Amino acid sequence: MRGIRIICFSVFLILMMLVVYTTQAQIFDDVKSQVKEHTLSNGMKFIVLERHEVPIVSFHIYADVGSAQEVDGITGISHLLEHLAFKGTKVVGTKDYATEAKLLEQTDQLYDQLTHEQNAINPDSEKIKTLQAEFDKANESAHELTVVGEYEDMINKQGASYINAYTGYDATQYIVSLPSNRLEFWMAMESDRFMDPIFREFFEERDVVMEERRLGENRPQGKLYEDFIAVAYKSHPYHHSILGHMSDLRRITRKDVESYFHTYYNPSNLTVAIVGDVKSDEVFKLAETYFSRIPSEPKPEPLRTEEPEQWGERRVSVVAQAQPSLYVGYHRPNIRSNESLAFDGLANILGNGRSSRLYKSLVKEKKIAIDAGASNSFVGDKYPTLFTVYVTPAKDHTTSECLEAIEAEIDKLKVELVTDDELTKFKRQTKKSAIDSIKWNDWTAALLTYNDVILGDWKETYDRIKKIDAVTVADIQSIAQKYLIQKNCTIGEIVSEK
Repeated sequence: MRGIRIICFSVFLILMMLVVYTTQAQIFDDVKSQVKEHTLSNGMKFIVLERHEVPIVSFHIYADVGSAQEVDGITGISHLLEHLAFKGTKVVGTKDYATEAKLLEQTDQLYDQLTHEQNAINPDSEKIKTLQAEFDKANESAHELTVVGEYEDMINKQGASYINAYTGYDATQYIVSLPSNRLEFWMAMESDRFMDPIFREFFEERDVVMEERRLGENRPQGKLYEDFIAVAYKSHPYHHSILGHMSDLRRITRKDVESYFHTYYNPSNLTVAIVGDVKSDEVFKLAETYFSRIPSEPKPEPLRTEEPEQWGERRVSVVAQAQPSLYVGYHRPNIRSNESLAFDGLANILGNGRSSRLYKSLVKEKKIAIDAGASNSFVGDKYPTLFTVYVTPAKDHTTSECLEAIEAEIDKLKVELVTDDELTKFKRQTKKSAIDSIKWNDWTAALLTYNDVILGDWKETYDRIKKIDAVTVADIQSIAQKYLIQKNCTIGEIVSEK
């Protein structure tokens, strides 16, 4: 009888898993069928998902440009442009644009003359002093014509519940949630912002970004992250930080930003997702009215530089008055690779949470670390990235001890298959996270734009999760054997300053 009960219980579990999987698949298919898309004649794409439960709508503009598009001399310009995109237009943020435009042009010319003289072989101190005074006067006069913060004030007065922007290695994104009866207001404001931006308050905002850079330089973990990435990538532009080099920030000009904007913010390089209490037909009609005014431009050329094969282990250390810390990174393919989902599983099993192998081994059992984890994508996703393990050693223990323990866990992965229970846990957690994400308008909008640009189709927001079930224990062992090898490894550590 006991054997029959076990068999019956096993059959029950299988049936329940089938029901859960079928329900999850149905949820994703049902939502996917409700998504509509429309591309304007200038190349700008709009993706809409109607949700009428509450009168709120989330807007997400995804510019297909991040720090990976920057070249030497203008590193940090993507992030700086993100800040300046809130400074208004010819009609927003100014008291008298005609006069202001002349003053902005004057400040640009004076700044060029000033920096030229400052960098001369034999700089003329008196000339520098005169130019500095003229520049300060022109810049102050331009600032007097600025209505500071008017763009954000106008958005907030319309009931914005969240307004933000962020820059990454692969993208720059602008997000806001508004009452649904403010749809046309958003269309008017955002089309104006991306058609006629004025990068006023340039030097003040550049100083803000430079201060962010200084703060990053004062944080030991920030130093380690920056040097670790710089050593891991010798060719691909992932090797410089999103904040850029301080010397570049000092010399970037307003003309540089304008040129960069026209190259990477043209309509064919912008994707919009709108999720919430709207009608897709009305969205597309208003998009034609407002955004089709922006002239069409060719989509920017893709990056040419690819990171070459690594020939041997690389190491970097940062000496600081800080607790030791350790990064161990391995080059891996981009997210479009057929192996990408197996890397998700590897990161989950090896270093996601307190039940992961690294945490249990290094923190709970050996007690040589106070934290341990793994990241499947340590920089961007669009281009080949890094699978990275990170550890903070416990008091009186070293990074060398932790590195040895990490390598032991990785060696196990290569010779022993992960358990079915570990694989099942990964799949369940991933599906739950995906379901939780699509409950929220703003998260859904972010996923729709991300998947459309990075994976080539917004439908991957709902289809990719189904592919999780195809990942096997053999797939995870295979990528561990193929990529987690010494010659493909970069090690970075914080060494405590005595």
